Amino acid sequence: MIVAGAGVQGTAHLAAGLGCQDAFRAVDLGDTAVLAVADGAGSRERSALGAHIAVDAACRLLTEEIPRAQEAPETWTRWIAGRGVRVVEEYRRAAEGVLGADSRDAGPGAGPADLGALAAALAAAVVRPPWVAFVSVGDCFGTLLTHEDPAGTVSDDEKCARVRCHLVLPPPPPGAPRPPFLSSPGATLRVRTFVVWEPALSGVVLATDGCAALTLDHPSVRELRPEAGPLPAERFFGGLAATLRGNGGDAEPLRALLSGPGAARTGDDLTVLCALVEGG
Repeated sequence: MIVAGAGVQGTAHLAAGLGCQDAFRAVDLGDTAVLAVADGAGSRERSALGAHIAVDAACRLLTEEIPRAQEAPETWTRWIAGRGVRVVEEYRRAAEGVLGADSRDAGPGAGPADLGALAAALAAAVVRPPWVAFVSVGDCFGTLLTHEDPAGTVSDDEKCARVRCHLVLPPPPPGAPRPPFLSSPGATLRVRTFVVWEPALSGVVLATDGCAALTLDHPSVRELRPEAGPLPAERFFGGLAATLRGNGGDAEPLRALLSGPGAARTGDDLTVLCALVEGG
């Protein structure tokens, strides 16, 4: 498995003197990878800490008791549903612990801790081919990469050239209700979990919402109606996959891309994390 990621400070955050409020973490288990990206709420000063708490909780819990690749769909569905709730609960427990310690340090009479101070959105994925299991709270998004030759009749170079992109975890559409954060009331009831079985799996890419302008196309690019919603930019994802396969997973070109003029269309922080199936 080739695992690589990068995060850069958004231009608006840089101008305002704010640090990067995104976080990402990955665990490479050999035949399996666990990915997590989190986007701290820009209006909260301590949201960067909340984002780090989120990816730590996700990676810790999603590496435990992963079903085997041969397991039935029902097993995978039950497992990720249970893990999704536990990720939210663990985030809230850790956040309450941090804020509780702050309240004690503030001395007698300090007001109750506001969990929203650590507000963050999260997207996480467990990649164990041919399965991918997703957990999501908020507006981060995820793209599945496949090749056209599950039977293995073409070369690896040809597979890279034929990569296909599928936006399986889209960001909220314009005008949709504001998505929840992990700190939102009832977040355990609003966590989204699902699994994908894909024998032609080539990779998985997670991104924070600041990357939407860089990585997603308007449907008009493919002569589709606006109702079709955003579509993954095949040039971005195909180029990313080809570059990382060619350099063995060196993330520096990805960091340069996120820092370049093409990414200046958004002032938000940008974070991209991916796992590519070797030979896939």
